[in-house]
Amino acid sequence: MIKVVFVDDHEMVRIGVSSYLSAQPDIEVIGEADNGRKGVELCLQLRPDVILMDLVMNEMDGIEATKEIMNAWPEAKIIIVTSFLDDEKVYPALEAGATSYLLKTSKASEIANAVRSTFHGQSILEPEVTGKMMMKMRQKDTVHLHDQLTSREMEILMLMTEGKTNQEIADELFIALKTAKTHVSNILSKLDVQDRTQAVIYAFKHSLVK
Repeated sequence: MIKVVFVDDHEMVRIGVSSYLSAQPDIEVIGEADNGRKGVELCLQLRPDVILMDLVMNEMDGIEATKEIMNAWPEAKIIIVTSFLDDEKVYPALEAGATSYLLKTSKASEIANAVRSTFHGQSILEPEVTGKMMMKMRQKDTVHLHDQLTSREMEILMLMTEGKTNQEIADELFIALKTAKTHVSNILSKLDVQDRTQAVIYAFKHSLVK
């Protein structure tokens, strides 16, 4: 029997979904909570096999509740069941440790199947969520270290590729020597290189020099 706790501030949603799940021969809803704070306490007390978690709730939202549960109980299996597909909710929820992500527009049978799949270690994601995660991964793949550089730091890096010293950079940009040194230090840190030579090599390797 798969034991489930449902955390959602909408009573009718809890009643409807819980009734359907409890009617399944292999699922039992052993507890319900109407906000994140109560949900955390209940889940850590009952240690259910699967947790159904709403995102937007009073006292504590689903993202924070998921974080607290996962911090205290890393083995927990949490399914986000929400009306939201916003990036600012999808990514934090999954990063907090949620295993699956469903919309409340899902059929009760789909939620039941997600409970079973999640219980067995599978991750069930709405197609839109999968698309968003793939997009984010592609964006991550195209991010370069030099994207962190400010326009001033990029300008100084170009001067470094010309072999200019810190003093020469300071003179050309009409800044203090100390300021120039700070910029150079920040550039080395952001590019994850040890010295000016490696920074220059990085610039040429990534075709930053025009």
